[in-house]
Order: sequence, then C-alpha cells, then structure tokens
Amino acid sequence: MTGFGYNVLGFGSSASTAPVLDYTVQYLVIAGGGGAGGDRGGGGGAGGYRSSVEGESTGGGGTLESAFTPSVSTAYTVTVGAGGAGGVGSTARGSNGANSVFATITSTGGGGSGAGTTNFTGLAGGSGGGAAGNSGGTAAGGAGTANQGYAGGTAPAGANASGAGGGASEVGGNGNGGTGVSGNGGDGIASSITDSSVARGGGGGGGNHVGGYTPGTGGAGGGANGNQLATGVSAASNLGGGGGGCGNAGPPSTGGAGGSGVVILKLPTSHYSGTTTGSPSESTVGYYTILVYNSSGSYTG
Repeated sequence: MTGFGYNVLGFGSSASTAPVLDYTVQYLVIAGGGGAGGDRGGGGGAGGYRSSVEGESTGGGGTLESAFTPSVSTAYTVTVGAGGAGGVGSTARGSNGANSVFATITSTGGGGSGAGTTNFTGLAGGSGGGAAGNSGGTAAGGAGTANQGYAGGTAPAGANASGAGGGASEVGGNGNGGTGVSGNGGDGIASSITDSSVARGGGGGGGNHVGGYTPGTGGAGGGANGNQLATGVSAASNLGGGGGGCGNAGPPSTGGAGGSGVVILKLPTSHYSGTTTGSPSESTVGYYTILVYNSSGSYTG
C-alpha cells in the first residue's frame, strides 16, 4: 500500500524508503558578472543570484523563491549569461554582465564599474558596480537588484581609492581616500545544491594607483582581486563574479572582465525526463538529479 507519501510493502517484507516526490525543480540561476572600468576603476558587480534551494538563501537578502513546476513534454530555455568586458582606457566603464535565464526565472547581469578619469559612477545590475576614485566629489556605486544582489561601493574625491562591486550577500566596500585603500568586493553566497558547498556571486575588488596604495580584494564566490597593473584581473568562469579593477601603470589601462554565470537544476530522479540540450553535467544526489549548465541549452519536462 501507499501511505504518507512513501511506498510501503507488506508486513514481513522489506520496505522501500524512496519517497513519492512532487515534480518541482529547485534552481540556482546566476547571471554574468560585471566588468571593471579602466584606470583605477572600481570592481565589477556580481551577477544576480536567484535561488529556490531548500534551506538556503537567495541574493540581496530576499525571501527564498518558490520551486518551479514544469509541464511534461514542454521545453524550457536555459541561458547562461556571459561576463561583462572590462573598460579599455581611462574614461571607459566596465560593461554589464549578461542575464541568465531558466524558464520564467531571469537573473540580471552584474553592473560594470566606473572608470578613473570620467564616468566615475558604477552601473546598476544584479549587484552594482563600484565607483572609481576621482578628482571631483564622492561618486556612487551602482544599485543592486532586489532579491538578487547588493549595491557597489562608493569612491571619495581624490584618485587613489575606488569602490568595490556588490555581491550576492553584501554591499561592495567603499574606497577610503584618507588611507588610499580601495574597497573589497561584497561576498557571494555558498550553496550545496550539487552536494558540495560552493560560493558564487562575489563582487570584484577596486583597483588602485601605484605607489603606496592598496587595491581591494575580490569577494568570496568568484570576485576578482583589484590590482595596480594596467590590466585588471578577470573573474573565473561560471561563478558570476565581478571583474577586478586595474591600476594606471601604463596606457591603455583595461579593467578585468566579469565571470560567466551558471544555471543549476535539482529535480526528483523519478520525474527526470532525460531530455536536455547544451550538454549539462549530470549527477545523482540521493533521490535527486542535478543538472549543471555552464553554457546555454534547454530542459524538457
């Protein structure tokens, strides 16, 4: 007989412990991270972080999202957003990362950071890009997106400290004009959806001027470190981290690129159709199948 959602065999025989699970898909949808601006640019913002994984957190301090209920034989698009390019030259902001999508769930690409001569402010995104240090007034970091990520850090007047990119779990650090220390990237969020804890969605660290100043470090979860060299550090692939700000050690200075995003699906193996495109990696954890998309494709219910 069947009772309380479990299959139970008759008295005196072995009982199956496999539960009867509803056909819902838990997901982690992370967009591409933002690129960093040129010439002492701020750090790029992390890609938007949206999660429905039971017992975990979604980005921006929001409420955990509801699992997705697929329709049988319906194909659902999976788009993995690319990271944004770094800005080239002293006036070029970093580019925003690209959105990631699963079915009706869209995560917003991370915001590009400000540049060190003009265009100081960071751009809005899933998490916002950091501002660049400048000779005018205080410059603002870009805004984050509700339930996806946090804002980028600010930069003071004066060209020797920049703000960092926001992360999925915290605001990017502000540049400190008094000490010449740039902000550290906001941290991402650790998820065990694949049965191993991995942090994703960290903001990039702010770049800095050479000569006694200190660049920022990248946030946990793929945020790249800022530095003082002409070419900024690019974020790792498939973690949605922001690019690291560069220095001005020689023209043309180029900010680090943001990292690409990822889409991860967790669904009951008993309902798994086995029909996908895009070559996701596939594993089994308990009663669930885990699909990891590092590039775009689809899943058919």
